[in-house]
Amino acid sequence: MRNTMRTIFIMTLALFLLVSTNASGQRLGSNAADELLIPVGARYFAMGGGSIANAAGVESIYWNPAGLVKGAYGTSAMFSHMTYFIDSDVNYLAGATNFEGFGTIALSMKILNLGDIPITTIDAPDGTGELFSPQYITTGLSYSRSLTDKVAVGGTANFISESIDRVSATGFSFDFGVQYADLGNVQGLDLGVAIKNFGPGITFDGTGLQQSQASLDDVARTESQVALIPGTDELPSRFEIGLGYTKSIDEQSTVTINGMFQNNDFADDMAIFGAEYAMNDMLFLRGGYGLALEGSEDVTGQSTNIFGLTAGAGLKYAVGNTTLIIDYAYRSTEFFEANNVFSFRFGL
Repeated sequence: MRNTMRTIFIMTLALFLLVSTNASGQRLGSNAADELLIPVGARYFAMGGGSIANAAGVESIYWNPAGLVKGAYGTSAMFSHMTYFIDSDVNYLAGATNFEGFGTIALSMKILNLGDIPITTIDAPDGTGELFSPQYITTGLSYSRSLTDKVAVGGTANFISESIDRVSATGFSFDFGVQYADLGNVQGLDLGVAIKNFGPGITFDGTGLQQSQASLDDVARTESQVALIPGTDELPSRFEIGLGYTKSIDEQSTVTINGMFQNNDFADDMAIFGAEYAMNDMLFLRGGYGLALEGSEDVTGQSTNIFGLTAGAGLKYAVGNTTLIIDYAYRSTEFFEANNVFSFRFGL
């Protein structure tokens, strides 16, 4: 049985590598559904986002859905709020339940709010006095289960909905992940692999794509409206592979160190490192950094990676049969104000 599961894991890993080699690779141009790339949850965000190997519980849905089944609670929920760029923010809500012998199922929703934006036209470039509020909502259904005491697999199907004034688009994306615990029989050494944001491209449609009035040359007819036909944009797919190592310092303290390689379709590849110090499984201190790899400068010589160091802390507190975990994360950015993330997790 163990050899069979090991073979399944090796084959799955090889499949991920094959998909990455053929479908990934940095490409020029723009992509759709950038909101899929916005991280959620303060804990792993504070560690730089490199926790693909040992992310666990309801917060692992974004980082690696394979870790969903490794949560410490039968039922858990979380809410996360991030102050993003300028006046935008990101809210995230998720809940997960474990069914013995079947696995863990979770539902999640991410909402990117860009605030109110003035409507401008050719005749009123300074604004018509009206406002519109773009909405970007991603709803996910996740499933994860353990194949053995070391191997866990999981996946998420996301429904994407984007609305900008009188233009909208919908689509689907899929994430798949694997985690292998105690790699090489080294206790605390974990391996994680994931492919993210795979699916068909997205095309916008709506009355907002109709050009106001246009005249046709050499045609005896009055002016009429013309509908613009937009192209289809691909999703920002990713391939990620990383290691994590957890070591007990003494009876009260543990340290976790993570490292990950991230291959991005429409951005530079990244090497991400992070760490967490836990005291009495109650107080947590975290930090991380993402390093853009070769080719990370634009034509002006400016780095394309605008994100800097991450840091954060967490506090776990038990109230009866319920455990409450409060996490905070900070990420420095260039040109914009820093990102701040607050998360609240509940476990039963």
